[in-house]
Amino acid sequence: MKMLENPDWWRDAVVYQVYPRSFSDSDGDGTGDLGGVRQRLPYLAGLGVDALWLSPFYTSPLADGGYDVADYRDVDPRFGSLADFDALVAEAHTLGLRVIVDLVPNHTSSEHAWFQEALQGVNRERYIFRDAPNDWESIFGGSAWTQLPDGSWYLHLFAPEQPDLNWENPEVREEFHAVLRFWLDRGVDGFRVDVAHGMIKAPGLPDVGPKEGRQAEMLGDETVPYFDQDRVHEIYREWRPILDSYPGGRMAVAEAWVATPERLARYVGPDELHQAFNFEFMMADFEAKSFREVIDRSLAEAAVVGAPTTWVLSNHDKPRHVTRYGSLAKARAASLLMLALPGSAYLYQGEELGLDEVEVPDHLKEDPAWLRSGESRDGCRVPLPWSGTAADGFGFGPAGSAAPWLPQPGHWSALTAEAQEDDPSSTLNLYREALRIRRSHPALGLGTLSWLTTPKDVLALVREPGLAVVLNAGDGPVRLRELGLEGEILLASGPVAEDGEVPADTTVWVRV
Repeated sequence: MKMLENPDWWRDAVVYQVYPRSFSDSDGDGTGDLGGVRQRLPYLAGLGVDALWLSPFYTSPLADGGYDVADYRDVDPRFGSLADFDALVAEAHTLGLRVIVDLVPNHTSSEHAWFQEALQGVNRERYIFRDAPNDWESIFGGSAWTQLPDGSWYLHLFAPEQPDLNWENPEVREEFHAVLRFWLDRGVDGFRVDVAHGMIKAPGLPDVGPKEGRQAEMLGDETVPYFDQDRVHEIYREWRPILDSYPGGRMAVAEAWVATPERLARYVGPDELHQAFNFEFMMADFEAKSFREVIDRSLAEAAVVGAPTTWVLSNHDKPRHVTRYGSLAKARAASLLMLALPGSAYLYQGEELGLDEVEVPDHLKEDPAWLRSGESRDGCRVPLPWSGTAADGFGFGPAGSAAPWLPQPGHWSALTAEAQEDDPSSTLNLYREALRIRRSHPALGLGTLSWLTTPKDVLALVREPGLAVVLNAGDGPVRLRELGLEGEILLASGPVAEDGEVPADTTVWVRV
């Protein structure tokens, strides 16, 4: 199997997240699969990304979209087989694409063989059982504890179908060392670590105590006894030598929701993980001040540990940024800002088409959070529109396929990949051109930036060598010459006047 060169590829990579169930359906059953991903690899290569990240495709009852894993060493039959996975990786590498897979170490499925044994009273020390619950709450709402018929309680920080593993048990740690090696041996280039701030719980499992609001909403303000415990870093110091023992720059990126950028930086370093997702950027308001503050903090913390930061605007857990910002123009402007920042960028499938959040009918929602808290992530997981109309599933599967597992809105007919292919002003071609320029200007990903003095609603930053980026987040236009910038406009997220007048909600890249 071909491995790509450059062990530091991840430092400035653009990674495309694939949610396999909703990406492309190769067998016509209405569910996306690995065969569908493989068929679309030329599309991803043509887009210009460096890698794809596959959300879980493992054997699973899909109680939480595959993040409830019943077998970490196999592919769910709905998504294909191990042979399909191997073929996908081989073809991706041939096309110059690396492959990152999701790893879910905080919890298993309740259908995992280990938990089925625990239900019989065997090897319960692999999970967290108590005679009585504490006051911990599930992220999805309600208690984080479920009682079994024998009177005992087990911990699940997410759905009851996702029992938490006991990472104080050496057998659990050894199992995941083996799981890492299993997929590394199959050629994967990296791992996205789900709930990377979990696993270790405070000794004695103390109560959180009286608080206002849901515990899940405290993560940005303080440390709770079940997340971001200091000893979680021991786990990653055990994983890093395994990753480093394989050629080709194998890497891992943390999904870690923590209280401060300083604590997030602790997950990254030469003896722990390579990257951590920068959710602060995703949650920033569409305002010059908000973006500037997040960018400055992120770069400062990344510099402390000598690693590049990551940038992300959408993923499978949050509403799409077209909807969050309130317009496609703002979403395009934010995307062009993100792709010009130093570090790596993570794209979510369909954002290159300008897709908006879908209002899924209540009776079709599958997100376990919906039943427990009234919140649903189904709207960002609707199957992609490739061609045609909603009547034919927008080409999600072959002709005559079953309807996609979630309904697609009719207005997406103007946003299909086919409809945008030959339109030079389309969002798809904006992303393609941005990624082409980024590749031809390596300093965009690896260089530094400096800020220019601007009006309060405008951001202007200079990238080396000779490239400036201007975001106009104000209500009126701004002229480039008034910012001291005159030169060729390489790319713009929206129409720009010939005299260099940049409209509101627009980002431009300028050669200076």
